[in-house]
Amino acid sequence: MKRIDTLIIGAGQAGLAMSYCLQQRSVPHVLLERGEVGNSWRTERWDSLRLLTPNWQNRLPGHARAGSDPNGFMDMTGVVDFLDSYAARIAAPVETQTRVLSVSRGGDGYRVATDKGDWTCRNLVLASGACNRPSIPAYAEELPGHITQLSPLEYRNPSKLPEGGVLVVGASASGVQIASEIRAAGREVVLATGQHIRMPRHYRGRDIQWWMDRSGILSTTTAEVDDIARARAVPSLQIFGDASKQFLDLNALQKNGIELVGRLAAIRGDEALFSGGLANAAMLSDLKMNRALTSFDAWAAEAGIAGLPSPERFAPTRIPASPKLRLDLAKGKISTILWATGFQPDFSWLHLPVFDRKGRLAHQDGIVAPGLYVLGLPFLRRRKSSLIDGVGDDAAALADHLVQSTRCNAA
Repeated sequence: MKRIDTLIIGAGQAGLAMSYCLQQRSVPHVLLERGEVGNSWRTERWDSLRLLTPNWQNRLPGHARAGSDPNGFMDMTGVVDFLDSYAARIAAPVETQTRVLSVSRGGDGYRVATDKGDWTCRNLVLASGACNRPSIPAYAEELPGHITQLSPLEYRNPSKLPEGGVLVVGASASGVQIASEIRAAGREVVLATGQHIRMPRHYRGRDIQWWMDRSGILSTTTAEVDDIARARAVPSLQIFGDASKQFLDLNALQKNGIELVGRLAAIRGDEALFSGGLANAAMLSDLKMNRALTSFDAWAAEAGIAGLPSPERFAPTRIPASPKLRLDLAKGKISTILWATGFQPDFSWLHLPVFDRKGRLAHQDGIVAPGLYVLGLPFLRRRKSSLIDGVGDDAAALADHLVQSTRCNAA
């Protein structure tokens, strides 16, 4: 049995940021990582994926992404190299290839069982990631056996798919990127589209992330929103890591030959059934986009930002006159369904009464229980919490709370 003041589970950007902040406060700690540093980026991303945030925005505490292309976008090799260099620079005390099996109460803190022995600690930080498991609807079990099912965690590239067409379910960032790539490879693609947020990659000569960063939207705190559960469930923007094109929206996808249908509502026998609400979903998405652009214009005018081109507005999303409501999966047109329907963290090893009635980890701005913290979840403390650029501020706040609580308990 090994003993340490603080354990961090996970050595991705969140765990490493926490390690840096604890070092700055002289808190002894160890990180436990099931694979290598940045394991999810190494092993659970498709081949062509690039970050949605430009290089200038990929900042961790005490370390920014170096390079000659601040407006470029890192691929997965670049992300892994970035995290590796950060871990080396801060000399993060990482125990790699160490899988956590269970967490329970133990003594004056927590007992963490791993496949390489047990640990006890006074403080525990859960930084294992927000995208460990795909969120796949229960009716997926009703699909015919000849249909191949994949999530973005398993998808690598179109050549790895069975022959035939692909139904991509979900039209947020992952869904539109994967649908576009599969269509470009010559496959027939149907995109089932529910709630989504259309957004241009760049607006008035600046990247959309510049607008969100500089205007303060990304720094919005949990105290500033009326419904935090709803804010945490907001879909990712329909953008991609390429500044050469302004949109990867439903219009661009249709232009490239992708067929749009509504939200996948059910599977009945050999049929996929779609909602009739596609037009309404697109209208609401356009409305949200235009509201955001209007708010950017107002901020720029108030802040006196000079040298910007004039405000822009974009043509509304075009919707097919009669989108399909049914798709026969027995005819062989569709061989694969790719579930781009979101992700969930995996806390199946956390054997503590810290979950709400829906099975979600309950926390207040990252504080779960005495000595127990979580980091890296969507809108944990701020809107940018799940971004590489956002974990540093959250880690600093939680590290301060950890130190204060430890001092109070010792007094």
